Amino acid sequence: MTPAELARQVRLLELSTRRRVTEVFAGEYSSAFKGRGMEFADVREYQPGDDVRFIDWNVTARSGRPFIKRFVEERELTVMLAVDVSGSLAFGTSGPTDHAAHTSPHRPDEPAWSVLAEGSKRALAAKVCALLAFAAVRAGDRVGLCAFTDRVELSVPARKGSRHALRLVRELLALDATGRGTNPAAAADLLRRTLHRRSLVFFVSDFLAPGASGEASFERALRRIAGGGRAARGHDVVAAAIRDRRDAELVNAGLVRLRDPETGREAVIDTSSSRVRDAYSAAYSRADSALDRAIAGAGLRALRARVTLWTHDEPVHELVGLFHRRER
Repeated sequence: MTPAELARQVRLLELSTRRRVTEVFAGEYSSAFKGRGMEFADVREYQPGDDVRFIDWNVTARSGRPFIKRFVEERELTVMLAVDVSGSLAFGTSGPTDHAAHTSPHRPDEPAWSVLAEGSKRALAAKVCALLAFAAVRAGDRVGLCAFTDRVELSVPARKGSRHALRLVRELLALDATGRGTNPAAAADLLRRTLHRRSLVFFVSDFLAPGASGEASFERALRRIAGGGRAARGHDVVAAAIRDRRDAELVNAGLVRLRDPETGREAVIDTSSSRVRDAYSAAYSRADSALDRAIAGAGLRALRARVTLWTHDEPVHELVGLFHRRER
C-alpha cells in the first residue's frame, strides 16, 4: 500500500466510522462501559439526611464533629484492542465484488495485512477497531492496540485523544505482518504484563483455529486476560468474532481448490457433494461452539462477552446489541 493509498483508506474509514459513533454509537458505549466505579474525592461535614455508611470515622474522631466521605464517578477506562492479523483474516467473500468461495482477496506472496480488501475479514476487523477507538476517545477513555499473529506484530500503549485513535487506525491498516499463524497467547501475555489496572479488552479475531490444540489456545488466552472471571485478578474481556459466511457454508461450485492462508496447504474438494458441504458446515459449528466453551472456561458469560460480526453486515447494530446486553 502506497502512502497515498494508506492516507485515503484512513480518511475513508475515519469518515464512515466517526459519523456512526456520533449518531448511534457513543451513548450506548458509555452506558455499557461505565469506568472503574466511584473514586474518593474529599470529606465534608455531616448534614441530616446523609448516608451514615459514608461517615469518615477517622476524621470524625480527630475533629470531634461527624464528617462524611464524598466520591466522584471515575469515568476513564483503559481500552485495549487485541487484533488478530494472521493469514485467515485476509479471506472474505462479501462486498461489491463478492469473491468466489475459494478465492483469497490478496496474492499468495503479498503480506496478509498490506491491503484492505473490501469485504474481507481484515477490513471488517479494521472497521470494528475504528468504531471502538473513536467511541472510546469520545467518552474520554484511553485506547491502545496489540496486533498479533503467532507473535506480537505491533503494540501501541493506550492514550487519549482523536489523533491517537487515528494513529491506531493508520498503523493497523499499514501493518505488514511477518507471521502467518495464530498464537493468541502472545497477545495475552503482553496484555497481562503491561496492563497494571483493570481494563477493557476487545479480542478481535475469527477464532477459527484448526484442531483441539487451536481451540484450547484461545481458551487459555481468554482465561489469562480475564483472570478466570475474577474482577480482582483480571480484565473485562469481549470476544469479537469476525466471520464470513463462507466460513460457515460452502456453495455448490463443483471442484474447488482450497488453500490454508496460514500454512499454505492446499486441497481439492468437490463442493457439489452434499456430504462435503455438510461436513464443512459441521466443522464450523464445532469451532463456533468451541468459542462459547472458551468464553465459559475463562469465567465469562457469552451474553455479555461475545459478539459475532459478519463481513456482509454492518457491525454497528451487533455492537449496539452487545452494549444493550451489558447494561442489563
